[in-house]
Amino acid sequence: MNKHFLRDTKALLGRSLRHILRSPDTIITTAITPIAMLLMFVYVFGGAINTGGVKYVNYLLPGILLITVASGVAYTAVRLFTDVSGGIFERFQSMPIARSAVLWGHVLTSLIANLISLILVVVVAVAIGFRSGAGILGWLGVVGIIVLFTLALTWLAVIPGLAAKTPDGAGAFAYPLLFLPFVSSAFVPTTEMAGPVKWFAEHQPVTSIVNTLRNLYAAQPLGNDLWTALGWCVGLLIVAWALAVRTYHRKLA
Repeated sequence: MNKHFLRDTKALLGRSLRHILRSPDTIITTAITPIAMLLMFVYVFGGAINTGGVKYVNYLLPGILLITVASGVAYTAVRLFTDVSGGIFERFQSMPIARSAVLWGHVLTSLIANLISLILVVVVAVAIGFRSGAGILGWLGVVGIIVLFTLALTWLAVIPGLAAKTPDGAGAFAYPLLFLPFVSSAFVPTTEMAGPVKWFAEHQPVTSIVNTLRNLYAAQPLGNDLWTALGWCVGLLIVAWALAVRTYHRKLA
């Protein structure tokens, strides 16, 4: 069973990656908006924001990376919707392949495409002054958190991708995710916020994830933010995966 699952997942991953290679504009489009936001905030607003002596591009980058992921997974939902509405999933069900491989092919494609977009964003950040004092372990930690976050949001995207009635409906779920970093420590310290907004910002998942990424590549102590970030990422991943599988079985299996 495992051998068949791996073989089938590899084949379906190759299929999805070929679609992206034929249409690389999805990766470019995913990266353009975050890059534009990075440049705008650094050069327009950066000088007016007090980050306690930290270069603003260094302070800003984690939030931009999370926005990049949120933008990218919207395309995953649309690609899934296209396969479902086009009858591709029904064809796969008539073939002797592992059913879970159909979803995993899309999920792994999302992970790879998002990592490429994230690399493009980091390259631009380095070009405008981003620097890190972290070693290999620090950067492995950054990559690990981002992979967990990407997988969690991707499995979340699977749900509207399977259940939506229109492609716009499939991709629209990402809009609230794009706004979460704005009410967090991603762009300004939470100490500058008003009471209720400050409480929400300090207790929502993006703040702990942003703080962890920032401290990892700055080689600073992580404190409780690391465990809070891991809890949010793993918890969301488990819940999203369970709901996505349930939606798949209810709708198609």
